[in-house]
Amino acid sequence: MIGPIDHVYLWVADLDAATAFYGEVLGLHMIRREGEEWAEFDAGPIRLALHGVEALGARGGGGATAVFRVEDLDAARWQLAERGAAFDDHEGEVPGFARFATFHDLDGNPLQLIEYVRA
Repeated sequence: MIGPIDHVYLWVADLDAATAFYGEVLGLHMIRREGEEWAEFDAGPIRLALHGVEALGARGGGGATAVFRVEDLDAARWQLAERGAAFDDHEGEVPGFARFATFHDLDGNPLQLIEYVRA
């Protein structure tokens, strides 16, 4: 049902400054960027992504979200809900790329499931 951790993303207040830090200071190779909302880096077997808060109208940064890959988002979500996981309203889709749903652990840490579009 739940696959391996696919990627971890960090909330950042300034995506340009953060991409410069992770790219130039840490030397990670950026593999994808979408405006002021998202940037992904090759960090080995698990990708590291940055999620800009400015695009969401939020302030500040900090925190991380672990994202687990699943083959069937609807089935995985149903099974986890049956076991007591509480999903919130933050679910969505990047058309032609992936669908995702967010839930939280017992301490309120955000976790996500992601189902990629099959080619």
